[in-house]
Amino acid sequence: MSAKKPLGWREWIGFPELNISRVKAKIDTGARTSALHAFRVEPFTRGEQQWVRFAIHPVQGDTETIVESEAPVKDQRLVRDSGGHEEMRYVIETPISIGEDTIRAEVTLTDRDSMLFRVLLGRTALRANYVIHPGKSYLQGNRKNL
Repeated sequence: MSAKKPLGWREWIGFPELNISRVKAKIDTGARTSALHAFRVEPFTRGEQQWVRFAIHPVQGDTETIVESEAPVKDQRLVRDSGGHEEMRYVIETPISIGEDTIRAEVTLTDRDSMLFRVLLGRTALRANYVIHPGKSYLQGNRKNL
């Protein structure tokens, strides 16, 4: 990517290695790290490496649709949410598709069932590749034309 691409305050993104083709994400420059909704989070070992198995409700307001995924654990970190609550979270690194681009970013796993968005895309993932337009939505395509 050479020129900065526009993002609205919310976008449709995908996690191809996690079998999530499209999920609605809130672009959150106030959050350093990105967060993905996950429940039934279970660590396990594969070979010499620690992995994590988890389930996701990819559709906002739908707890019936479930996608199950696995990923290598990159780290465990203490994360403070916007309310000041701290939680130890697993960190994975995974490709994220945004429009026609695919970036690789760290994502923490946390239960976001009570939140409006299944994903927060934080400023570290966005790096210097995007410019955010807080009054606009779905600048990289809406669900119907993806």
